[in-house]
Amino acid sequence: MTYTTTRRRVLQAAGLGGTMALAGCTVGTLTNDEVDTSPLPLQQDDPDLDDARAVDVDRVAADPRDIPAPITRSEPATVEVEMETRELVAEVEPGVTFTYMTFDGQVPGPMVRARVGDTIDLTIRNHEDNAMTHNVDFHACRGPGGGAEDTNVAPGEEARLQFQVTYPGAFIYHCAVPNVDYHISAGMFGIILVEPEEGLPAVDHEFYLGQHELYTNGTTGQEGHHEFDFASMAREDPTYVLMNGEKYAITPDNYAEMNVQTGETARVFFGVGGPNLFSSFHAIGSVWDEVWEQGALASEPGRYVQTTPVLPGSACVATMSFPVPGGFKLVDHALSRVARKGALAVVTADGPEDHSVYNPSG
Repeated sequence: MTYTTTRRRVLQAAGLGGTMALAGCTVGTLTNDEVDTSPLPLQQDDPDLDDARAVDVDRVAADPRDIPAPITRSEPATVEVEMETRELVAEVEPGVTFTYMTFDGQVPGPMVRARVGDTIDLTIRNHEDNAMTHNVDFHACRGPGGGAEDTNVAPGEEARLQFQVTYPGAFIYHCAVPNVDYHISAGMFGIILVEPEEGLPAVDHEFYLGQHELYTNGTTGQEGHHEFDFASMAREDPTYVLMNGEKYAITPDNYAEMNVQTGETARVFFGVGGPNLFSSFHAIGSVWDEVWEQGALASEPGRYVQTTPVLPGSACVATMSFPVPGGFKLVDHALSRVARKGALAVVTADGPEDHSVYNPSG
């Protein structure tokens, strides 16, 4: 990774460079001499942290392309889903480690894909090396606790649950044990997509992103091992606001995995685990050609939407097109979360210029 929490690198990582262009408007140009390249200062009351720990995995960020294929069958079926909860040490950013709680070792957890009328046959296992009990609440499940009451598993145990998905949409699932907010903040959320019977319109690419807040006993960018901090969570004052679990994970200098060609279309499944903050989801340099707020696929989509609110415990489905090349930044438009705390992903479009749409030379 090359993004670090310095003033200059934060500007570059957010797509600012020397020009404050993050919000789509220029408010001034900074020369190199005017940019402070020293690390962001720590506050006087910053705690002493333990050294960063050896990581269990090199990566906790989910690959945004790792999505089950669209449903092509016309009849309901049984969809077998196996999940394993894992508690893992990984880097939030270089030099900063945290003990995540995950489904299948990734944030967000793997996407589950079904169609209306399908039966989900779920097996959930709690890895024997874990320290805590876990379960799962599916917002697509009509049943006590969305299944949470019947999926409580201690370390080394497993549970099985079947439920029918009876309504279409993109829905959050999450761990729902006591201290549910802690477990979600530490990474235990994902999306279950229930396609309508007729399926979804064809697109060239599909991407999967999830936003959550991380509350720790350190400050943003402070090297060492960060422990979870319940007091800052109660104040709703996160250390990080992340897309896919790591700071600036899905960007060209890190995991450059959202790549398209000009003339193509993409569908983004975007979930907000929270546990507390909503996201003002915006594509810098574009709009959402269509957006289904709350993931409500039975409703008519909004058209050409600039910014869509996504509540904690909810999701949206949004499409975008790429008539011109460039890097298109997907952000929470509460922009301090982007420039300071990590809420940024980038779709890179390659291909020929179309000066009838955008002409940088005037």
